[in-house]
Amino acid sequence: MNRSTGPGLSAGLEEGALRLLALGGLGEIGLNMMVVEYQRELLLIDCGLMFPEAHMPGIDVVIPDITALQGQEHRLRGLVLTHGHEDHIGAVPYLLEQLGFPPVYGTPLTLGLLRSRLAEHDLLGKAILNPVEPRRIFHLGAFQVELFRVAHSIVDGVGVALRTDAGWVVHTGDFKLDPTPVDGRQTDLERLAEYGEEGVLLLLSDSTNVENRGHTLSEREVGTAFAQLMPQARGRVILAAFASNIHRIQQAVEAAMACGRKVLIIGRSMETNTAIARDLGYLQIPDEVLVDVRTARELPRHRLAVITTGSQGEPLSTLVRMAMADFKPLPLEPGDTVILSSKFIPGNEKAIYHLINQLYRRGTEVFYETTSEVHVSGHAGRDELQQVLDLTRPRFFVPVHGEYRHLVKHAQLARSVNVAQDDAVVLENGVPLVVSAEALRTEERVPTGRVLVDGLGIGDVGPMELRDRRHLANHGLIVVLLGINAAAGEIVYGPELLSRGVSGPGENGGLLAAARNALQNQLQDCSPDQRSDAEELRLLMQRCLKRFFNRTVERRPLILPVVLEQ
Repeated sequence: MNRSTGPGLSAGLEEGALRLLALGGLGEIGLNMMVVEYQRELLLIDCGLMFPEAHMPGIDVVIPDITALQGQEHRLRGLVLTHGHEDHIGAVPYLLEQLGFPPVYGTPLTLGLLRSRLAEHDLLGKAILNPVEPRRIFHLGAFQVELFRVAHSIVDGVGVALRTDAGWVVHTGDFKLDPTPVDGRQTDLERLAEYGEEGVLLLLSDSTNVENRGHTLSEREVGTAFAQLMPQARGRVILAAFASNIHRIQQAVEAAMACGRKVLIIGRSMETNTAIARDLGYLQIPDEVLVDVRTARELPRHRLAVITTGSQGEPLSTLVRMAMADFKPLPLEPGDTVILSSKFIPGNEKAIYHLINQLYRRGTEVFYETTSEVHVSGHAGRDELQQVLDLTRPRFFVPVHGEYRHLVKHAQLARSVNVAQDDAVVLENGVPLVVSAEALRTEERVPTGRVLVDGLGIGDVGPMELRDRRHLANHGLIVVLLGINAAAGEIVYGPELLSRGVSGPGENGGLLAAARNALQNQLQDCSPDQRSDAEELRLLMQRCLKRFFNRTVERRPLILPVVLEQ
């Protein structure tokens, strides 16, 4: 592989070559967004978000930085979505206008889920949504695009194949090779093999489970677990899962029906996604099986199954409120059964275990990932990844969707199978990759990153604001009020100290009194000229109090001095 520099998407390409640029999703879980450039035209694959990490207090979601696309909207021919998970479609409502409202393509459920999110942002009337069925080639400018079916933990998942003069570019999306999917729609291995026969120039493949040897278990294993657990339950069954996992909801409903239970769907996202999936025919639930909260309260406890969200310990979810005895319509009672049917997402473990402990305190029986087969992954294991490599036989290979170690190990797997050492490339976000029939090369990094969404603000919270929020969270705040007569160089009020989140040995008032005395002594040593300068007084108070709190309690509260001038 050759390395050179260039100005990113503004640089020209040699005849027959294409350029890839990941704006998110490489070396991380979430923010999936890939730009493909071919014959001076651009295509986007996915536009996802990431949920905030622990060091991002107050942030709602994180979206990709699309600075690299500024001024390129006229070349953008479309946005193709692989499936309806938030890490693949969640940023669309935030970025669609900035992208110039390109036409969006996806399968019916993916667009159905997206439609509800666009409606929340008042964008539904402006978006151009185009449903596409797998195995039907459609043209977007210079791009010949074909979607192919993949099995995943959400219905209607697809991969994306682009036909070029040098061969197919195949992007698997998120997938696994489930031999017995709930809806019978397996990953289209036949089409993948046909791509391999015709010639695959480049394969981009899901890397999430490359560390897991063998095959990922079938989704039907979860249904078997539900069918065993529900008849044994003495009271209500409360099952928490991701609202997008339509197959899991279907299997939970079937298990409930088999043992004579009615079903209550509760939780905003669960209710919304269930309604969309039923309307589109992806979820089969007889009307007479569903009940509302009022009817659910009147049913015998052993005749009700509740399907909700909250498996990650989200503080405001219905399940967490039940665990905290804060959900009066359906309080938990001893003998109830709770099933957490989802993976423990890294970073959420503490909240989840706290939830489990609270559920046990309510006298419930709890089943979860590490104790029973109530969850399986939607991503391919190592042997499945190797099978896709064997079928497609790509000239070049780029691992996608995974943390950096996953990408490295997937590239190693490709080299051990059928890809030359230099032809399996571990990319990073922001590094363009130019691919032609003869070779590939990376170019100079372009601006990428994470844009933070806080309420209605998009991008107005940056590193400085996050640093201050973490500082406040860890050390608290001291506000100092001081009134001065600038003309006379006299202090006429204060200093008065107000604290939030600051404590120390003994009474908090005693600590603040000592701090006030230290500050008064410092101010008394000031000359009239110094007491006339508001900015100098602010700096003096900051320095004095920082030294005091560091010396007395070894803490660094944020000092906010306020000088009022007469």
